[in-house]
Amino acid sequence: MSEKSKKICALTMVRNDEFFLHRWIAYYSRQLGAENLYVFLDGLEQVLPESYPGVHIEAVKHIEGNVHAADKGRIDFLSQRAAQLLQTYDMVIGTDVDEFLVVEPKLGLSLVDFLSQADVRISLSAMGIDVGQHLEKEKPIDSSQPFLRQRRYALLSDRYSKASVIASPVSWGSGFHRVRHHGYHIAEGLYLFHFGCVDYEMLKARFSDESRIKSGWSHHLLRRMRTITIISQTEPREWEKAVEKARRWQNCFHQPYAWNKPTMLRKKIVVELPERFKDVV
Repeated sequence: MSEKSKKICALTMVRNDEFFLHRWIAYYSRQLGAENLYVFLDGLEQVLPESYPGVHIEAVKHIEGNVHAADKGRIDFLSQRAAQLLQTYDMVIGTDVDEFLVVEPKLGLSLVDFLSQADVRISLSAMGIDVGQHLEKEKPIDSSQPFLRQRRYALLSDRYSKASVIASPVSWGSGFHRVRHHGYHIAEGLYLFHFGCVDYEMLKARFSDESRIKSGWSHHLLRRMRTITIISQTEPREWEKAVEKARRWQNCFHQPYAWNKPTMLRKKIVVELPERFKDVV
């Protein structure tokens, strides 16, 4: 880090998801340092893991309700914690446990260096890259290997162009999709890789989880299944032009029901990920 580097931390909340938590901690520890990670376990019965030295891990009271009510409760909690952390840090990164904020490798910058150079006054968004399994070309995921050595295709997604970085106390919208009462800007060269669709069999297993279905997760899971279908059935476009065009669209156009959420104007654009990303996550 340079002398001008900003002090940056990352937070997330997770329940019963060691698969992604392990990778989230490994990735953001490399980027920010383990001591700058804050993990909240959703439920006092959740077992505190012992294998992550330096990481701040805290079990909190389970946030009850269906998926929508629980999402709002979780994001309100995380917004409050982020506001507290901003008394110590210059910026806070907030993501779900299956999301990874990635700098364009060609820039040769770490995440800290990129954000330290960015003009972030309230929030900053990244281009959403929804990675999914191509059912005809890719095998089930091997958790011992980097994801992007095994997954080469993604859907460019306005849903995951989230306001993940904040520099002022704000109220995030559910899932970090927006910052309430403020606009958004999607930075060039910054991506939010989402891996919730990384493995078809894993998604099928989640469909069989009764607690998730009762909480209203069916719609989310079906949407992720559709992402895998789109990726498997769509001819991919060249990364450079497609990503830049999608970023411009999303910065210009917002959802009709939410002026601070970007839109892809219903376009379904699949890209092939360049080789330079293969060891990133």
